[in-house]
Amino acid sequence: MTDPIADYLTRVRNAYLAGKKVVEVPTSKMKVAITKILCEKGYILSYKLIDAEPQGTIKLALKYHPQTKAPAIKKIERVSTPGLRRYTDVENMPRVLNGLGIAIISTSKGVITDKEAKELNVGGEVVCYVY
Repeated sequence: MTDPIADYLTRVRNAYLAGKKVVEVPTSKMKVAITKILCEKGYILSYKLIDAEPQGTIKLALKYHPQTKAPAIKKIERVSTPGLRRYTDVENMPRVLNGLGIAIISTSKGVITDKEAKELNVGGEVVCYVY
């Protein structure tokens, strides 16, 4: 696998399209950081880290609207790929859906959202957009 982050985002996207309640993905530090942000911002219900010997997994409980059964994530897309890295500074920080969505940025302060990066005055690699 050349891009594990794209695989993670695709598994979440496909689980939402299939109407699944839970999805499992292999774990890594970056995936755990992205999962924490998605949980804090209300895009997923909860997550659970399951430790296994060779590699652990992350179990994600997906969130849907109670009446319409619409998924909480309308679109989740990878921005920076292994073949073409996308970096941004504070002045050119991307705004997703005019501030309604979030951009997840990998910075020297850790993996944070675009709004937190502006507050901390740091730039970094744009990992993905979520809305």
